[in-house]
Amino acid sequence: MSLETQEAEFPYSVRIETARGPFTDVPVVFLTRKQVEHFLQTDFNQLVQEAGVNGVRLYVERAITADYEQVLRDIAACLRTATRKTA
Repeated sequence: MSLETQEAEFPYSVRIETARGPFTDVPVVFLTRKQVEHFLQTDFNQLVQEAGVNGVRLYVERAITADYEQVLRDIAACLRTATRKTA
């Protein structure tokens, strides 16, 4: 698949809650929008039916990832500190 036709993946966080209280947080996953849509419309419903569980809630939202500019600032600060210690 060429880069031009490849769909962008975005980070998502997923939380699943049941009516009885247990919940699980799925680590950040990278999915395309089509994969998220398929998961919500098909896969998740199938998993719930197979488990025979009622009252399940699913929360899917775009995850916040590291801010690239902040990473650069942190690295620069670290290097400045190292330079001062060796000077």
